[in-house]
Amino acid sequence: KLEVSDPVRTLLANEGFDPVYGARPLRRVIQNRLQNALANALLGGEFPAGSTIRVNEQHGELTFDAG
Repeated sequence: KLEVSDPVRTLLANEGFDPVYGARPLRRVIQNRLQNALANALLGGEFPAGSTIRVNEQHGELTFDAG
């Protein structure tokens, strides 16, 4: 399970907002900032199976912790 905090949602939305190109920039921001970092953490075995992963923001960077 994945829980994304409101500050993370705001950060991603602000970075991905582009009225000219629509949702494509947002998609790239989500892939680059969230999906890639999460995939690396999962492949690195940082979270036990079945855990809930919480995504938070700290000083403009995404942080992940298991609950």
